[in-house]
Amino acid sequence: MTTNNTQSPAPAPHEILVVGGTGKSGRRVAALLPGARIGSRSGAPPFDWRRPGGWTPVLDGIRAVYLGYPTDVAAPGAADDLAAFARLAREQGVERLVLLSGRGMPWAADSERAVTGSGLEWTVLRGSWFSQNFSEEFLADEVRAGSFTLPVPASTAEPFVDLDDLAEVAVAALTRPGHAGRVHELTGPRALTMTETAEVLSKAVGRPVAFHPVGADDYRAALVAQGLPAAEADLLLHLFTEIFDGRNTPVTDDVPTLLGRPARDFTAYAARAAATGVWAPA
Repeated sequence: MTTNNTQSPAPAPHEILVVGGTGKSGRRVAALLPGARIGSRSGAPPFDWRRPGGWTPVLDGIRAVYLGYPTDVAAPGAADDLAAFARLAREQGVERLVLLSGRGMPWAADSERAVTGSGLEWTVLRGSWFSQNFSEEFLADEVRAGSFTLPVPASTAEPFVDLDDLAEVAVAALTRPGHAGRVHELTGPRALTMTETAEVLSKAVGRPVAFHPVGADDYRAALVAQGLPAAEADLLLHLFTEIFDGRNTPVTDDVPTLLGRPARDFTAYAARAAATGVWAPA
């Protein structure tokens, strides 16, 4: 939905800040924008969501910002942090904000409003579950061991989005006209059940990979036993049990429409990931 038909001239890469620029999505966005400023604790100047007093120098000379919030935009405190950042960004002369959100997450509305109500040009990217969660997150070790466990039905289908596609859309929203005031829902080209996902991973890995559904309470207990703080375990469980109820199964055409080519398929992702050795036996 478009709410703003005007857009400022395209910023140069050095006028773009990638918040979360060392994370899964942010580092891909940064790689497509050589010269962009990286917003991270190790950046120069450093950026830390917990230290708002240090945000001003990070925003100096910046006109557009990619906002990747750690943990999740639905996490407690996320909306307040994003609202405070957006206010300061406007004061510092930033013109454009691109927020990474999640698909089918009504509880992320406050975080989205912190950006859409900022008075700046905005674009919201609502991504499906990332393909790369199987190779760059906690599931990588499980797939390597021959199975993965989630508290979702085996029959629920998800149109996994490739983070490389999401990064290209983010760069387009940061640097090209036509994205201001729009929400993009980003999916892959087809939805796969968890059983079908396991079959694709098995072929890519070259050995069986099974999917094991598990109850919510057992899954939470396992997360906490592995050292995840209880609050983070509760958030993760909430996301799984809510998002994987079938609401996100429909595929959108936003990626092909915005990029002028088909969205990357999960099978192609799995083959690329397997070729890196990420799932090779230890």
